[in-house]
Amino acid sequence: MKKLIIILSLAVSAFVAEAQNIDASTFDFWEGTWELRWTDANGQAGSGTNVINRISGGKVLHENFSATKGQLAGFQGTSISVFNPNTSTWHQTWMDNQGGNLIFTGSVEGDRKIFSTASQTINGQTTQSRMVFYSFTEDSFTWDWERTTDGGKTWTLNWRIFYKRIK
Repeated sequence: MKKLIIILSLAVSAFVAEAQNIDASTFDFWEGTWELRWTDANGQAGSGTNVINRISGGKVLHENFSATKGQLAGFQGTSISVFNPNTSTWHQTWMDNQGGNLIFTGSVEGDRKIFSTASQTINGQTTQSRMVFYSFTEDSFTWDWERTTDGGKTWTLNWRIFYKRIK
């Protein structure tokens, strides 16, 4: 019985992943060296770089983010992203120089690639955050950092970054 449950759960995971078109190549577009530009909530321009390389035999995406101009200048972060073929799920762990540590799970909604946190309750308010990658061309895309407080019915944009490939 236990084996049957495991087999069924893996089959469901594979079906869901297939329906979402999620696989080991879902985030391949992200690999490269990128110039970043954004405008913060106060209208001030900011910029930086993001370098994403494959490591660990090409199975892991390693991100190195650096804000170089604007109010966020000096902000740096790194992430590790990996596809688990047994569950057909992408996972990401983010860490930064301000002590931030976030855990994400990947998904696909139409032509948008998404990394979402689990919901968490802080001071009585339940929130969830996500990164949304979209508007893809060969050498550019847009990235949004969004937050919801109503279980995902509506999302508030907190930060939009325009990516342009350097190499």
